[in-house]
Amino acid sequence: MIKEQIILGIDPGTAIMGYGILKVNGNTTEMLAMGVLDLKKYKDHYLKLQRIFARTLSLIDEFHPDCMAIEAPFFGKNVQSMLKLGRAQGVAMSAALYRDIPITEYAPLKIKMAITGNGNASKEQVADMLRRYLKIPLESMLPQMDATDGLAAAYCHYLQLGKPASEKAYTGWKDFISKNPKKVKEN
Repeated sequence: MIKEQIILGIDPGTAIMGYGILKVNGNTTEMLAMGVLDLKKYKDHYLKLQRIFARTLSLIDEFHPDCMAIEAPFFGKNVQSMLKLGRAQGVAMSAALYRDIPITEYAPLKIKMAITGNGNASKEQVADMLRRYLKIPLESMLPQMDATDGLAAAYCHYLQLGKPASEKAYTGWKDFISKNPKKVKEN
């Protein structure tokens, strides 16, 4: 039986960041919130990163999640896009680490597989399954699939609770540093 907890799910992006908040109590799940942070109006990449940090921090301060589930960047052909996406993910993770919120990363394929049973499922299929699992009224669904992608990360984490951890999880800055010694440069 899973104790009551709140999971923050994040789908990082520099154009749109999706998020979903899931409340778990035993085997019962309830969506508390889902939405997007639209960053398309900002031209400055660093301003976008600041907005991602601020919004993630405000979600943490409002909902007090016990953990964060975040979609890991997928490997594409455009190196610049990958760099920007990695920065967006890192800034969202930094906000969670700043508040000592444990983080677990999930590959997009793992999230889709956990929700639909098909790692190649479309965003629409993932959204529809979440709507059914969480009994979300059709009129409450957002047109931006980034929102349901964030919620999917949270739901995937819920499904993994009680199973051995196979994804990267960090409980704070010290834990991140100890698990990534080659990524940390000391002065």
